[in-house]
Amino acid sequence: MTGTDGADDAGRLEEIRERILELDQSLVELVGERRDLVLEVGRLKASMGLPVLDPGREARVVRRAAELARQGGVDEELVRDVIWRIIASARDAQEGRSRWGPPEPPAAPANPSGSDGV
Repeated sequence: MTGTDGADDAGRLEEIRERILELDQSLVELVGERRDLVLEVGRLKASMGLPVLDPGREARVVRRAAELARQGGVDEELVRDVIWRIIASARDAQEGRSRWGPPEPPAAPANPSGSDGV
């Protein structure tokens, strides 16, 4: 291997790392968008008097994602795990709790008298 090849490899390595960072950003944005849409579906279903949770539908969504992974040559189990985790996160949000991330700060107690307590 010549010095030029090493420089080419180092340049290519940096390009790949930059692309990975860009993809990470896109993944985070997509996961957030998908979760927001799932939460909106839950709110709409609740307002329509429909059950918010639909385990059969959730299973179909995961099976479809696994099929897409298979067709794309992507690790099927990884995709199943990611989709199930997104679904679990949306369920938790709908129930006002979270398994991941920092806890929400406690709400300030209401002061019914309107005074600031001083």
